[in-house]
Amino acid sequence: MSHKVPARGRFRAEAAPAKYSDAPGRAAGQTDAVTDAVGSRPQYDSHAEEFLERAREGFYNAHYDRPACLGLLGEVAGRRILDAACGPGLYAEELCARGAEIVGLDHSPRMIELARQRVPHGEFRIHDLARPLDWLPDASVELILFALALEYIDDRVAMLREFRRVLRPDGALVLSRPHPTGDWIRHGGNYFDVRVIEETWSSGWTMRYWLAPLERTCAELHEAGFLIERLIEPRPTGPAAAIDAERYDRLHREPTGFLAIRAIPDPRRAPAGASVPPAVGLQ
Repeated sequence: MSHKVPARGRFRAEAAPAKYSDAPGRAAGQTDAVTDAVGSRPQYDSHAEEFLERAREGFYNAHYDRPACLGLLGEVAGRRILDAACGPGLYAEELCARGAEIVGLDHSPRMIELARQRVPHGEFRIHDLARPLDWLPDASVELILFALALEYIDDRVAMLREFRRVLRPDGALVLSRPHPTGDWIRHGGNYFDVRVIEETWSSGWTMRYWLAPLERTCAELHEAGFLIERLIEPRPTGPAAAIDAERYDRLHREPTGFLAIRAIPDPRRAPAGASVPPAVGLQ
């Protein structure tokens, strides 16, 4: 699993978003429902360099998802940030430039190599988010960035609970995902069905990911112990118009791109799995 998604359906067939890629879209007629699991294969490992090249200044990455997520993170100077599914380090690079301390992880070994090259002062680790973050102590990070990778996770609640555990009580999680309305427009069927899709894109890449309505994402955050502080439907920034004016105009009119959420730990609920100190005065 790697941070940040490529092209899917009609929208992505034109230029494919991804946290770090403006990847080519799928071949016509190559969308299929599959068994209800994405699995643990690091899907972006074999084309990590191509993703980096496309995403560095690409429409969806540099001028759409990246500014939206960085804006929701707010002031980061001096703060310890977990960049979960960090890809080749494009977000981490900007966060380090703003004074943050970065801990990054990705399921793809090649993405981690690229991130280490790009952000030598960061700490990066190969990690599958299907597994616990057992190398991070409770309340050890102040912010978590999880951009365009939610749809690759099979047990999202378990992963979000781990995010809740390692996040400080006054911290925040910022995540982005494909807009579910756009997914429904592209793929049809029942908007409320939660299912896995497999596609072969025009690049030849075969990718697998989850479709889920917005209420499912909200419910999973709630179940994991988060409160949604903000939800935005970002629009591309001004420079994107020079790259593709038609796409820029469409994404200012239609909910077919991404959405982003800032969620905070619910102070009424202790994080699952956190160590609980003994009560004072009790033997």
